[in-house]
Amino acid sequence: MIVSVENIYKYYNGEPLLEDISFTVEDKERIGIIGVNGCGKSTLLRILTGEESFDKTPDGKGSVTVSSNKTIGILKQNSGLDSDESIIGEMKKPFAKLYGILQRMKELEGQMVLLHGAELEQVSAEYSELSAYFEAMDGYRIDVRINTVLWGMGFGEVSRDRKISTLSGGEKTRLALAKLLIEQPDLLILDEPTNHLDMATLRWLEEHLKSYKGAILVVSHDRYFLDKLVGRIFEIHKGSLRTYKGNYSAYVTQKKMNTERQSKEYELQQKEIAKLEDFIVRHKVRATSAKAAKSKQHALDRIERVEKPDESVKIPQISLEYDITPPKELLSVEDCELCVGTGDKRKLIAENISFNVRRGEKVAFVGVNGAGKTSLLKLVQGIIPHEKGRIKWAPNVKLSYFEQEHNYLHMGLTAFEEIQNRYPSMSELLIRKSLAAVLLTGEDVFKPISVLSGGERAKLCFCIMSLNRGNVLILDEPTNHLDIDSMEVLEDALKQFDGTIILVSHDRYLLSKVASKIFEIENGVLHEYSGGYEFYETAKAAQEEAQIENKQKQDYVKPVKENSGYRTRQQRAEDAKKRQRISAVEKEIEQIENNITMLEQQIADENNVSDFELITSLCARLEEQKNALDEKMEEWSQLDC
Repeated sequence: MIVSVENIYKYYNGEPLLEDISFTVEDKERIGIIGVNGCGKSTLLRILTGEESFDKTPDGKGSVTVSSNKTIGILKQNSGLDSDESIIGEMKKPFAKLYGILQRMKELEGQMVLLHGAELEQVSAEYSELSAYFEAMDGYRIDVRINTVLWGMGFGEVSRDRKISTLSGGEKTRLALAKLLIEQPDLLILDEPTNHLDMATLRWLEEHLKSYKGAILVVSHDRYFLDKLVGRIFEIHKGSLRTYKGNYSAYVTQKKMNTERQSKEYELQQKEIAKLEDFIVRHKVRATSAKAAKSKQHALDRIERVEKPDESVKIPQISLEYDITPPKELLSVEDCELCVGTGDKRKLIAENISFNVRRGEKVAFVGVNGAGKTSLLKLVQGIIPHEKGRIKWAPNVKLSYFEQEHNYLHMGLTAFEEIQNRYPSMSELLIRKSLAAVLLTGEDVFKPISVLSGGERAKLCFCIMSLNRGNVLILDEPTNHLDIDSMEVLEDALKQFDGTIILVSHDRYLLSKVASKIFEIENGVLHEYSGGYEFYETAKAAQEEAQIENKQKQDYVKPVKENSGYRTRQQRAEDAKKRQRISAVEKEIEQIENNITMLEQQIADENNVSDFELITSLCARLEEQKNALDEKMEEWSQLDC
C-alpha cells in the first residue's frame, strides 16, 4: 500500500466539495480520476501530497496516510519547470547522490594504486560498498535514462545546454513531466498530462507508463489515454467518489448498466411503495382491517429505499440530418499547394496535396501543430485561395462547417439573434426549442455570444449545424471546450450520421470511434492510411520501429567514404589498407572495453577486498587499459575522418 485515504471531507464557505472520501492506492496500480470541471479532482490531488488540508467528520474521523518508505511525485496542470538551469543540469539533479558516489569512487581508484596494507583494505572496502550500491541503483545507465526520456518527450533535437527559462510554457510542462519520469517516484500523480503533447509524444508516453515500475494516479479528459493506461476509474460526482474496475470504456459500460438497473429497481420499488401506501390509507380506519394496515406500515418502514437515479446532469441533444444525397465521387483534390499568410509573409507548408473523398466516408486529418490541418479545411472550402492545383466538389453538396475558434459567430449578437438572423422564417418557439436541445435555456439565450463560455459557443455551433442540414460536415477540433458527457453525445451523433465527414481533431477517442480513413500531414507531405485510427496507430508504430532499426544498422556499420571519379590502383590499395586498419582498431577497442569491464568487476568483488596485492595490480591494469582505450579511440577518429 502506498496511500490510504479514509473518511475525508473538504468544505468551501460551508459548502461540501468532497464528502466521506475513502480509497487506497496499491503498488503498481493504474488509476484514472474523472469528473466534471470543478468537482474537486485537483483538490483531491493536492490533499494527497499535503499541499492542502482536509476536513474531518464531527467525531474526528478522517486521515490520509502515506507509507513511510514511499515517494510521491506530482505534475500539476500547466505548471512546468522555471529556472535558469540548463536542461541537462536540471535532468541530472535527481541523480546528485549517484554522481557524488561516482566522484568518490574515482577518488578511491586513485588512492588504491598508492596505498598498501590496512589503509588499502579500508579504502577497498569503501570502494566495494559504493560500487555495489551504484550498480544496484543502475548508476551506469544514468545518461541513457536521461536521453531516452528527453527524446521521448520531444526534446531530441533541443540542445541539452539550453536554458529552461527560454522554453515555452508547454515545453516547460513537458520538461517537468520528463524530470518526474526520470525520478521514478513510487506514486506518480499526473494532472492532465496529455496537454501540450503531440501524437508521437503521446504514443511514447503511453508505452513508457505501461512499463512504469511505480503506481500512477492520473486526472485526464483524454479518454483514449485512460483506455490505454488505467485499470481502475475513480469518478467524483456531487462530492462522492465512486469506483469502477477497468479502463474508461469499461467504466462507460458499467455506469450505463448500473443506471439502467437502478432505474428499474427504483420504478419497481416505487410501485410496491404506492401499493402499500394505498392499502394503509384504505384500511387503517377500519376496525376489521386496522391490524393488517398496521402490519403493512411496518413492512413499508422496513423497506431499504433505492436511491432515485440522478437526473440532474443534463446532456445536449445533437441531431445531424440532411435532405439531398450527393454523388458518390464527392471531392477531388489534385496537386494543390498549402500556404499560410499573404504577400511577403506567404509561407508554403505543404505541396502536391492530392486526395479523394467519397460519399459516406468519414476521413480525419492528423499531424503536429502547425502542419496545416486547419488551413487544409479552409483550402477545400475556398476560404483561402489556391494558386496551384485543382479542387472539385460534386454537385448537390451542402457543407456544414464547425470552425474551432467559432469566428463565424457574431459576438455582439445573442444566441437567439444568431439563429434568428440565419433562419428568419423560424418561429421564436422553435428557436428556443432548438437552443434548449443544446442546453442553452432561460436568460442564457439573450446573453451576448461574447460572454458565453467556450463550451456554450461550441454547442451553439452544433445547433446551427443541425439546422443547416448539410450532407458534408467539416469539423475542426469539435471536442475542444466540451465536457465528457457532451463529447459522447457528439460522437454518437457523428457515428449515426450517414453523410460525409471531414474531420481535424487531436481527440484520439473521437478519431477511433468515428474516422474510417486517416490522412497525416508530415513534413509537408500528405500520407494516406486506408483504415481507422487503430490501423493508423499500428502502421505508425511499425514505421517508427523500422526507422529505429535502420538507424541502429547505420550507426553500427559505418559506410566507407569513396571519392567519385578515377582512382589509381595505389589509391584503391591504400583505401583497402585503411579499411582493414579501421576494422582492426575497432576490434581492439572492443577488447579493451571488455577488459575494463572485467577489471572493474574484479575490483568490486567482495572476495578480492582483502587481497591487497591483487587489488593494487588490478587498479594498475585498469589505469593502463583506460589509457590504451584513449589512444585507440584517438587513432580510430583519425582513421575514420
